[in-house]
Amino acid sequence: MKKVVLIPDSFKGTLSSAQICDIMEQNVKKHFPECEVVKIPVADGGEGSVNCFLTAAGGEKRKVIVKNPYMEDMEAFYGILPDKTAVIEMAACAGLPLVENRPNPEMTTTYGVGQLMLDAVEHGCKKIVVGLGGSCTNDAGAGAAAAVGVEFFDKDGEKLVPTGGTLGKVAKISMENMDERIKSAQIITMCDIDNPMYGKSGAAYIFGPQKGADDEMVQRLDANLRKFAERIQTEIGRDISDIHGGGAAGAMGAGMVAFFDSKLQMGIETVLDIVKFDELIQGADLIFTGEGKMDSQSLRGKVVIGVGKRAKRQDVPVVVVTGDAEEVEDAYDMGISAVFSTNRVARDFSVIRYKSKEYMEVTMDNIMRLIKIVNK
Repeated sequence: MKKVVLIPDSFKGTLSSAQICDIMEQNVKKHFPECEVVKIPVADGGEGSVNCFLTAAGGEKRKVIVKNPYMEDMEAFYGILPDKTAVIEMAACAGLPLVENRPNPEMTTTYGVGQLMLDAVEHGCKKIVVGLGGSCTNDAGAGAAAAVGVEFFDKDGEKLVPTGGTLGKVAKISMENMDERIKSAQIITMCDIDNPMYGKSGAAYIFGPQKGADDEMVQRLDANLRKFAERIQTEIGRDISDIHGGGAAGAMGAGMVAFFDSKLQMGIETVLDIVKFDELIQGADLIFTGEGKMDSQSLRGKVVIGVGKRAKRQDVPVVVVTGDAEEVEDAYDMGISAVFSTNRVARDFSVIRYKSKEYMEVTMDNIMRLIKIVNK
């Protein structure tokens, strides 16, 4: 083999995408020392996304003082790629770990995310990728919108920065003073869930409890999201009530569409576009991808299938290395050539998680041994 491309997802709770890339590379090089190895670590928009993009495409990490979920000053960061694309993890300043022992999605804000976006356009970025995931908020992105100049008023004409607990008080929305550079920027939102903004499968009911909301708070949060969606339709003319992914990150998915005219896109599609995947795989003999568990959810457009579909266009074979595999038959029609599980013995995850590195190494070694025999 002359060229191999590595683009695995992380194995949640065990190995990062970058760690898997390193293990795969070591085993490829052990059996094919002269082989060119292209590594593309992947993240879905949550924690680690900026580092993954910078590793894959180059660029710099910028550190900025912004507001945390409780409007206190904190140091956050984002990435600027060589082509002046900014990559922002909303969790960098609105993530659940930042609230520590005081979670309250009625009071937290995404204001700092908007500040990061402003800093990006101030540094010449005309394209911004915002990764959703891991949030402690339920403000529908209103905080981020306020930071870039969108104005919200209550029934008495008083200006406010809405949070999950005050969205229902918004009586008027003005886009007039929104930063013009933000308006003209191309903004893509990485979003890998399809939950709507509100309702039983919406932001508050599905994700509110993990952010500290009890049953009564969940109901209040959901009611506020419903009122806010109605206000947005009245004031801005956008119907965001049933957008797939609108419920992501405390309904920030819906807010990104409403206020930033953003496109919600699967994380892997964003990654593949930015790293110029179609160009990188030209001349490749093989692609390795993978994830912690491959199942029916994988077939809905996660990393493995996203890679498979793109590779299929160029007839490049794709091998999946996964911790566990079930319901994979349909994957073979989506560009996947073979699937290998790293788990050699049927054991509970609580046991095998500590052997993930060892199992990955052994599996990759066996695959490369097979390929070596075939190539003789």
